[in-house]
Amino acid sequence: MDDNMESPFEHKFIPVTSVMSGLEMDVLPGIYCYTNQVVNVVFMRSGDDWYVIDAGMPHSADAIKKAFEAHGGIDAAPKAILLTHGHFDHVGGIVELVEQWQVPVYAHELEIPFLTGQKDYPEPDPSAEGGMVAKLSKMFPNESINLKDRIKPFEPDGMISGLSDWKWVHTPGHTPGHVSFFRESDRTLIAGDAFVTVRQDSLYKVFTQKQEISGPPRYFTTDWQAAWESVKTLESLKPSTAITGHGVPVSGEELREGLALLSRDFEKLAIPGHGKYLH
Repeated sequence: MDDNMESPFEHKFIPVTSVMSGLEMDVLPGIYCYTNQVVNVVFMRSGDDWYVIDAGMPHSADAIKKAFEAHGGIDAAPKAILLTHGHFDHVGGIVELVEQWQVPVYAHELEIPFLTGQKDYPEPDPSAEGGMVAKLSKMFPNESINLKDRIKPFEPDGMISGLSDWKWVHTPGHTPGHVSFFRESDRTLIAGDAFVTVRQDSLYKVFTQKQEISGPPRYFTTDWQAAWESVKTLESLKPSTAITGHGVPVSGEELREGLALLSRDFEKLAIPGHGKYLH
């Protein structure tokens, strides 16, 4: 491991998986969704350049690299890794990937302290109302990784270097610096964990990947009012296709109706009835 970067996940393995693990979906031309255990990694092409969004579970680097090379070519590297946020299941393989690919990583400026070893995330809340995964969340790491000078903040005003047709949208609540990515031309949304398409606190639904437009994972969400506002923001964009951090991609009427319902009834559908992060 590079002496300049540190990962607290080196000796941790999280024993959760799904029927989709290892599978990949061609979502749209140049956009591919690869499921690593229970979390999605997105490979995205723009012109001759490739980008990777999020970096999977701990010990996932080799699997992600192999899946990426099926599109970019053997020994190919993306231009950059873009992060929706820095929870362990979205950065589990990032140190090894950056080591191998020698590429920069971009995140929102409010997420940088969690990616430079300055600050740990709040501990997961196994007491939050939900299923077995919520109860198992006490096993999930909350420590900060340290990418040092590899991590860079996104440009202001929603711009993404090299991706003129995409913008980042600040969607806090699940984490302070959580972002989603939106392409106006075809209304494609990469939502991270601002909302998901599987009830992430239910072990059965996680394993079977039963599709259900839901709020962010309950055990790691610390600001529910901000999370609700973020869902409203994304619903107002009227996306036609959405890839979320967990669950299968969704599009069309199912997305429109499900996101509108979640935006309207977020308090009932998403916010737990009890938990230590309720205010």
